[in-house]
Amino acid sequence: MQAQHCLSLAAMAALTCGLGGGFPEDRAHAENSLSTASRIVAVYDVALGNFNLGQFRLTTTFRGDAYEMRGEGNFSILEGLIYRWQGTTASRGRVTDAGPEPAMYALRYSDGARRGEQLRMTFDGGSVQKVTIYPRRRQSPRTIPVTKEQLEGVLDPMSGAFLTASSQNPNGDLEVCKQILPVFDGLQRFDLVLSPKRAVTVKKTTKGGYGGPAVICRVKFIPIAGYQPDNPGIRMMSQTDEIEVWLIPVRGTYMYVPYRIVLPTPVGYGSAVVSSIQVGGAKRASLDR
Repeated sequence: MQAQHCLSLAAMAALTCGLGGGFPEDRAHAENSLSTASRIVAVYDVALGNFNLGQFRLTTTFRGDAYEMRGEGNFSILEGLIYRWQGTTASRGRVTDAGPEPAMYALRYSDGARRGEQLRMTFDGGSVQKVTIYPRRRQSPRTIPVTKEQLEGVLDPMSGAFLTASSQNPNGDLEVCKQILPVFDGLQRFDLVLSPKRAVTVKKTTKGGYGGPAVICRVKFIPIAGYQPDNPGIRMMSQTDEIEVWLIPVRGTYMYVPYRIVLPTPVGYGSAVVSSIQVGGAKRASLDR
């Protein structure tokens, strides 16, 4: 599932991108925090070691307390001579007092060898209801099975990455880093434990980019089920203390969204950094500060 993890990295999701926090207790505040940002479009540059893999584009649309997210990624090395991969991912649900409540998550990808996979997952009341994967591959007997209880109160990677961090402080609130996020990506169940690292100021480097306050969170990856204990990638991710995510406030809302992610891999550091981000809504048209 390395291809799935590649997209999840770009989507700030499966491997590193749990973001903490809940929306304010007053439901009207929760809805208002999103109503001024009816549409967010973010483009991330994704790199691995010295290679620029490509871009991931994420579009999030809000209608009242409902949300829809769609991501598209196209990655390659040496114009596809060594590696090529493309995929789409989607999530929808609604925002509640406690944060996002997903209803559906989907992932589709293919690589240069014409291998691919389609995954669809549905939720009911915060618990996973059904997972469909095509083609279905035989699971290794070394894989730790996922129990029904472990699928209660979980988030899909996209909802967890983009819709859970919030604060009424728009100046870089380290409190958003004090969180534990339960995630299920359709195969693996894991927790992402965030802790504060430091607050910084980001300089705007592109016309459509971002400049302003950011908080850096240390992220600890804790595998729970759906993985093989002897998998070197899982072992490396669970042992490292070098995973971090930078969160930035969306002005005019209570939201914090990912600006930068860094994590070690067996072939070098992987990263995803915002190159362009725009917000459309009743009161605001962009994130420019």
